[in-house]
Amino acid sequence: MALHPDFPDSPHVILEPDIRWFPADEVLRESSYEKLLPPLVHELRKKVKTWRETDYTGATDTSISLLKWWFSHEHLMPGAAGAITRFQYYFAQQEAIETIVYLYDVVRVKDKYDLIRFDSSGAVSANMFDESWRRFVIKMATGSGKTKVMSLILAWCFFHKLYEEGSELARNFLLITPNIIVLDRIRHDFEGLRIFFQDPVVPDNGYNGHNWRDDFQLTIHIQDEVNITRKIGNIFLTNIHRIYSGEDIPPSADDDNTMDYFLGPRPKGKTTDSKVDLGEIVRTIDELVILNDEAHHIHDSRLAWFKSIEDIHHNLQHKDSSLALQVDVTATPKHNNGSIFVQTVSDYPLVEAISQNVVKHPVLPDAASRAKLSERQSSCFTEKYADYLHLGYEEWRKAYREHEKLGKKAILFVMTDDTRNCDDVAEYLEATYSALKDAVLVIHTKKNGELSEAQSGKKKEELEKLRNQSNVIDSWDSPFKAIVSVLMLKEGWDVKNVTTIVGLRAYSAKSNILPEQTLGRGLRKMYPGYDMKEYVSVVGTDAFMEFVESIQSEGVELEQKAMGEGSKPNTPLIVEVDNENKSKDLDELDIELPVLTARMYREYNNLSDLDTSGFKHKKLRIKNSVKRNSGRLFLRM
Repeated sequence: MALHPDFPDSPHVILEPDIRWFPADEVLRESSYEKLLPPLVHELRKKVKTWRETDYTGATDTSISLLKWWFSHEHLMPGAAGAITRFQYYFAQQEAIETIVYLYDVVRVKDKYDLIRFDSSGAVSANMFDESWRRFVIKMATGSGKTKVMSLILAWCFFHKLYEEGSELARNFLLITPNIIVLDRIRHDFEGLRIFFQDPVVPDNGYNGHNWRDDFQLTIHIQDEVNITRKIGNIFLTNIHRIYSGEDIPPSADDDNTMDYFLGPRPKGKTTDSKVDLGEIVRTIDELVILNDEAHHIHDSRLAWFKSIEDIHHNLQHKDSSLALQVDVTATPKHNNGSIFVQTVSDYPLVEAISQNVVKHPVLPDAASRAKLSERQSSCFTEKYADYLHLGYEEWRKAYREHEKLGKKAILFVMTDDTRNCDDVAEYLEATYSALKDAVLVIHTKKNGELSEAQSGKKKEELEKLRNQSNVIDSWDSPFKAIVSVLMLKEGWDVKNVTTIVGLRAYSAKSNILPEQTLGRGLRKMYPGYDMKEYVSVVGTDAFMEFVESIQSEGVELEQKAMGEGSKPNTPLIVEVDNENKSKDLDELDIELPVLTARMYREYNNLSDLDTSGFKHKKLRIKNSVKRNSGRLFLRM
């Protein structure tokens, strides 16, 4: 199940469809390739490749302008110390938005029947689709830039609706997250429309005849902070609980929070702490695109998430409209039985992301290191798992020393089986290891990922403080170096500096969603933009490690190395100044490297503002062609 021998190392190189990874032996590539992928992806990759090579023939002018701006123009961005760096999207991000544009502009997909034509398996049928509107799923490995793809999709929809006559897209957007933890991460990028201008999402004014930046008028409303002044140009960023229908949605045993299923239905309309009914507001607008982050939660049409979107679509139909588009992004678009969402149209699997150093490489203890670990016979949780905690601490300690040289703080993450043991582990780490004294943050979460007042015994103000502390733990301003929790490891908490994961719980769920989501908490790179290997060490009980190793069925190769005292740290190679050698005159050896600005850069201005009468140039007289000379042009060298 290895990658193709010709698979490129760079994430920016265009990937040929025939060298992409698939879950089978290499010898089966020619005979079974299209049957072992998400059923629509193989054919779509080939179609989009051909379309790309014809300069996007058949797409609208707006779509072509945006695609060429994003992926053909050189983007020089200000970097550190005044340097100019080149910004470039990953090919996986490019392919994702290209596929959506192709399906909308060229194929003119309206519903599931238009998507079925791209089935390579021969097993896809209409009854596998629960929705009656236009829905696409983007599968991208955790840490490979799903948020950037969402920003591109949003901008494309907005400008398409604005500039293209008859466009069925929209200029209102509902961006849904599963919980407050994920929402905080998305909020950081979208608040103040930051991502659209820090990245080259919105073209310069004057590019291809449009005032793109002036026309990009959007207001972002976050959770209950809603201030609608117009019916178009709104981004509603919220977690799913804010948009439940005012009508009863039958709770399901498959819901993330089964309390309603066993104890009675959820409250109608508002959540208990909301100031406005965002669900009601969303249902009053006339055009809408929905973007779902961490969309593996929409795995069942009986769930409240799906029902809420369906209800919004029906409300739009009553106004002779419909939901313009639904795009779901997730690393694991799978049902509980392991089958992939049939609406998946683009796929960048974790095995490819690791190979191209887009994310960290997971490393597990080798057999000799594991042989030294044992669960002790004790009713005390920390005594029982003392070996695993110590090995995790040793791996973190070594990584901490190395990354500290580069100005980064390594983070230890421990996952326990319940909230009581969270507190015990935190006390144990602080009492046992002086480096972690007063440096362990304990987070208790509910099943929906929100901080729990009941489980932690803290007031709401303290919980907000805890949430903020967990989000800024990468910073040296934070005193914390380790975090202990139960469910935060599942998703959403995506800081970059986790170098060691210790798992002290088993997973009994049959779902194949969780392994990548578990590793995902440590996959984001500490040094993005640098083409070097980074590592996350994963330590845990036998049951936890068996669970993690199940991801090898997805092609992920889990490296095994010696761990513990005396072993080398799992960190990038660090070249540093030899400050300890007293015989060297470092000032004499110092070489200054100048910081150079770009010699040339492009600046697009509105051509209508140019006053040609002010140009200081000599006018040339153009001779009229004589008929007898037409067609006879000679060049003298």
